[in-house]
Amino acid sequence: MIKPMIEFCASNMHHGTDELMQELELDDSVDVIEYGCLGNCGECYARPYALVDGTIVGADSVEELSERIREAIKRQQADRDALDKLLDDL
Repeated sequence: MIKPMIEFCASNMHHGTDELMQELELDDSVDVIEYGCLGNCGECYARPYALVDGTIVGADSVEELSERIREAIKRQQADRDALDKLLDDL
């Protein structure tokens, strides 16, 4: 199974995403990367966010972001599983 990639913007750390990033780095089931900029400046300035396998996941708080990241991972995995099943049935 491919690990989900969670990307954080260093410029977004003022929202407290640095603590969430450090927590997720301890989770062997995901890959975590920090970039100086992810090119989503409007999102970055406004609220905590991260990219989960390239999809923007944002929230009003770091706690909510943590929940939404985990939900996004589950949803994306379910989508991949459904696609794999569909392809197997062809």
